[in-house]
Amino acid sequence: MKMVVAIIQPTKLRAVQEALYDAGIERVTLCDSQGYGRQRGQTAMYRGVEYRSYMLRKIALEIAVNDDYVEKTIDIISRTAKTGAEGTIGDGKIFVLPLVETIQIGPEQRGRSAV
Repeated sequence: MKMVVAIIQPTKLRAVQEALYDAGIERVTLCDSQGYGRQRGQTAMYRGVEYRSYMLRKIALEIAVNDDYVEKTIDIISRTAKTGAEGTIGDGKIFVLPLVETIQIGPEQRGRSAV
């Protein structure tokens, strides 16, 4: 089992959700987040005054998947969250973490069946 954490642009959320759902990946946790990477924020104008915002809004998706769904999940997110054919800086990142144990609280299932 793995935990796939994807940081994506908010504008790509709906497309990524639909693509994951169509592939049978239905259990997703969504977190609103802020941060920056190589973009180093952005410059904007407010009432004629230029200011710099260092923390950009992003969406963090957390998806617990069984090993046979890991590559499928990564492929769907990277294809769908990409801006344009080549992608751009700020499109996001995907992290894959080992998941030691999964326990479903209600029916008390463990392991693969709890994911």
